[in-house]
Amino acid sequence: MKFSNLNAKEKTASVGLIIFFSLISLVALFPVISLIVASFSPSSDLMRFGLAPELFFSAFTMENFDVLFGGEAGAYWRWYLNSLIISGVLIVISLFFSSLVGYALALYEFKGKRFIFILVLLILMIPFEILMLPLYTMMINLRLVDTYFGVMLPLIVAPITVFFFRQYCLGLPKELMESGRVDGCTEFGIYARIMAPLMLPSFAAMAILTGLMSWNNFLWPLIVLRSNDMFTLPVGLATLLTPYGNNYEILFSGSVMAIIPIIILFLFFQRFFIAGLTSGGVKG
Repeated sequence: MKFSNLNAKEKTASVGLIIFFSLISLVALFPVISLIVASFSPSSDLMRFGLAPELFFSAFTMENFDVLFGGEAGAYWRWYLNSLIISGVLIVISLFFSSLVGYALALYEFKGKRFIFILVLLILMIPFEILMLPLYTMMINLRLVDTYFGVMLPLIVAPITVFFFRQYCLGLPKELMESGRVDGCTEFGIYARIMAPLMLPSFAAMAILTGLMSWNNFLWPLIVLRSNDMFTLPVGLATLLTPYGNNYEILFSGSVMAIIPIIILFLFFQRFFIAGLTSGGVKG
């Protein structure tokens, strides 16, 4: 219904709701706005005002970005590239293998199926901090310390991703699988040609969540990476805080740049992301 077709009472209510949700949005976005403003502010103003409202009236400068992109923090683009490579490769590999596991657990009957699903749930409930030491020992034995694959390996088949795909695939019609078998499709052909297109919303939702998890991952890369050239963006930015000086202004600038890939990822997949969280594979 168009706004012009509403009566006076309905128009007043609509305007009130718009104002209310706009204020809520401003409150939610205030930390991001403060971060952006701080990234263009001199370090002296940050020390005087912090992120107080006075910061908005300080003099803007590009010096923070000049230092970030060269000079003291010249390795920034290397950290950025490492994070892009790890996140991009992990998204592709994780979605492929996790979707296969979730698809099999949902639509096939085989011995030990329930036991495997219980294991997935149990691993999901174990805090990562408990698994860090055995995982690190495994990386040492496999000689994957300080490598991209060493960062990605524990996250390739994440329990939460398997669980999500399994729950989504429960809503897919098994009749399509039977039709594919009648037409001579292999089991993998049924998955790739028939079922995977129906799973696109779930792929988009998990691409965003997996990308966000990988991009912001700090603890595991901090443990398994050793050289400065291999650091991911969160680990590299953390090195800017030292006992000899805290470069908060550079840290803010680097954090602003770090937001961009996640925003692009979400904008690209947002339509499928909402569909993946709210609907199943069968449309009535």
